[in-house]
Amino acid sequence: MSCASTVTNNKSVNDRDKVVIENKELEYEIIIIEPGFNSWLVSQKPMSFYSQPTLEIKNKFYVVSWNQRVLQPFNYSSNLYEMRIDYDPFVNYGLEVNYKLFMYFTYFQKKHKQKL
Repeated sequence: MSCASTVTNNKSVNDRDKVVIENKELEYEIIIIEPGFNSWLVSQKPMSFYSQPTLEIKNKFYVVSWNQRVLQPFNYSSNLYEMRIDYDPFVNYGLEVNYKLFMYFTYFQKKHKQKL
C-alpha cells in the first residue's frame, strides 16, 4: 500500500514530513510523505478514541474511492492520486495501521479540498 503527495520545488524530504505506518508481523508498510501531516496528526484525537472495526469500515470506503480516482487521471489530478492503495478488507492490519491510514485520508481531504 502506498499513499503519496507530491513534494514540490525539489525539496528534500525530512523525517518530520514522513510518516511510516507498518505492521511488521504482516510485512506491511505505508510511507506517507506529506509536509505538515505529522504535526497535524499529533494534534488530533488519540488512537484510543477509535475502535478498530469503525476505522476498518471507514478505510474500506476511502480506499475504494481513492483507487477509483487513481484510475481516472483525466477526471482527478494524478498529482494527488498517484498510486493505488492495496488494502485487503479481510486482513487484520491492526489498530495503528487503520488509525494512521484513516487520519491520512482525513488530512488529505482537508488539505486538498477533496471529498472521498
